[in-house]
Amino acid sequence: MPNHQINPNKWIELYSDYLFNYTITRVSDREIAQDLVQETFLAGLKSMKNFKGEASERTWLISILKRKIIDHYRKINSNKGKAEVRINYSDGESDGDWLEERVSDPFDKTAEDSLQNDELGSTIQNCLSKLPKKQAEVFRMKTILDYETEVICNELGITASNLWVIIHRARSAMADCLKENWF
Repeated sequence: MPNHQINPNKWIELYSDYLFNYTITRVSDREIAQDLVQETFLAGLKSMKNFKGEASERTWLISILKRKIIDHYRKINSNKGKAEVRINYSDGESDGDWLEERVSDPFDKTAEDSLQNDELGSTIQNCLSKLPKKQAEVFRMKTILDYETEVICNELGITASNLWVIIHRARSAMADCLKENWF
């Protein structure tokens, strides 16, 4: 597994435009988008010690930004923590990683967040149990455990294209189940 390095001195130069463009398509407000990117950089600085180097620096910052966007929507729409972020999208790196986006920022925990995360976790497990066995297994490995495509394919004896068909079906079924049981 590659061991990527982290260099916060280059973040603004290397990633601010990309992160801003990513954010503006999701919040449609320049000022809020700028604030969220700044909050992302600050959270990144606070959690640098947690950077394992398994993902690229940009991917790591995007994952922080996704949580910031979710938190933004959670604050303005408190109906059971519902987040108004597209469930299916592609940013070129993380095609449809919508499960992770429903986890709140670890720096902004409240009792309500813990309760909602427990409820969401229970709902996710319930929805997973309704999937066909192979779909559930692929979904768990790819989305929850974050295994590489090659590892999953080798372990399950499937092709990469088969994996993406299975993961697409699993994500669609999970999205439908979560809409019905969570939102």
